[in-house]
Amino acid sequence: MKYTLLTIVFCLCVLPANAQLNFSKTNKNNIPLLNTMDSVVSSGKYERITSILIAKDGNVLFEKYYAENDVNSKHNTRSVTKTMATLLTGIALDKGHIGSEKDKIFDYLQHKLPVKNPDKRKQEITIEDLLTMSSVLECNDDNRYSRGNEERMYIIEDWSQFYLDLPVYSYPWGPQPKERPYGRAFSYCSAGAALMAEILQNAIKSDLAEFAKQHLFEPLAITDYTLHYTPQKILNTAGGSEYKSRDLLKLIELCLKKGQWNGKQIISSSWIEKATTTKLEAYDAEYGYLFWLKNFGKDKKYNAFFMSGNGGNKVLACPELNMSVVITTTNYGNRNGHQYTNEIMNDFIIPAMQVLDKTRK
Repeated sequence: MKYTLLTIVFCLCVLPANAQLNFSKTNKNNIPLLNTMDSVVSSGKYERITSILIAKDGNVLFEKYYAENDVNSKHNTRSVTKTMATLLTGIALDKGHIGSEKDKIFDYLQHKLPVKNPDKRKQEITIEDLLTMSSVLECNDDNRYSRGNEERMYIIEDWSQFYLDLPVYSYPWGPQPKERPYGRAFSYCSAGAALMAEILQNAIKSDLAEFAKQHLFEPLAITDYTLHYTPQKILNTAGGSEYKSRDLLKLIELCLKKGQWNGKQIISSSWIEKATTTKLEAYDAEYGYLFWLKNFGKDKKYNAFFMSGNGGNKVLACPELNMSVVITTTNYGNRNGHQYTNEIMNDFIIPAMQVLDKTRK
């Protein structure tokens, strides 16, 4: 009995922090569709895909690296890491640093006043407006003439002031926000996502990168990464930062399990639920709190929420299939980038998991 107890204690002490993900079955299942996908990706049809990882029911079934990448490669998934602002906001809320996502942003940015293009509507902008990319400010990365286009921001030292100084948008094309579904108008804006970092840093009254390390990375045993910063040395939540594919898989698996990791609640389940619920329409998809929401599949469609970045980078969860997926690429600026990874999801990954479920019944 004594030795049995010691064995149990030893196992608990050395239990790896990624135990929520089981790698013992990786690439050991003969799944024809995934084998075909591997061959097609290796052929170069989808150009610069760098990794694909698939976990189902907590088991990592597929893990492959391409274009001379390996398990230790760190990937710049561009705007995928915008969603880091959402995860850190949830933790800040849980710890009482922020009252609500309905809080006005200037509650945390008084030091940025006064701003250019003053308008009383600016005072009403909320954290939720930034997380849903639907504030009243004229900021659109898809319009090169927009005053808030990200390329104009990157040459400015103070990214936060850049955003806050923008004028109010007139909505000349399309209905006003109140006339749209969900009462919001989507406008893809990296500057607003970047501003979330300064809001959070002021709310927690400490360095945001250290906060992320202590409350998010360390519990998930994410130790080897390269963070990107703004010119003012604030964590860049507009995009960038480089993580290993396995660590990206941990982050989305955390969300799939509603904020829980190895039995510990890292982020409240209510926040993950809120963040991954539709808040407005966005292009051919829907949008939550810096999470995209879309259906994937061929014969049958399944709901998914995901982090998305330039070139088709996807870090995705499909609750109906209890599946998490990481697809990294360097197809930056490639007009086919998102189409490539959508096709990988629709033609290979979703159908393969459907077949797997049928064989288990």
